[in-house]
Amino acid sequence: MKVVCLALITGFIVGFIFALLKLPIPAPPALAGIMGIIGIYLGFRVYQWLLILIQS
Repeated sequence: MKVVCLALITGFIVGFIFALLKLPIPAPPALAGIMGIIGIYLGFRVYQWLLILIQS
């Protein structure tokens, strides 16, 4: 939970700084960004699962 809170705080600070400097947000549109993160996570987990399956 600590890592999740630190990630949220870091993201908030970066977003605030980008807004302060009037730069475009460093992330894709909301839904596309969330789906990309979910896809990365699922791909990582499937890879780990396949390694365990192959090694057994």
